[in-house]
Amino acid sequence: MHLVAAEQFFAREGHLTVPRKHVETIAIGDGQAQRDLPLKLRTWVDNQRRRAATLTPERMEQLSKVGMRWA
Repeated sequence: MHLVAAEQFFAREGHLTVPRKHVETIAIGDGQAQRDLPLKLRTWVDNQRRRAATLTPERMEQLSKVGMRWA
């Protein structure tokens, strides 16, 4: 879900420099069952950067495509 939020933020902003207290809201479900889910995107981005050494190459590629800075 957080990757979807990162993709949504990147598509809208053109970068993944997320403000510290930013909450990205994504829609989950469909039709009548659809609801908005708020996610603390900056916290997740920071955690992914800290865990870079343990991420799979596929995950690193997904994150790089949405503008993740690794350094």
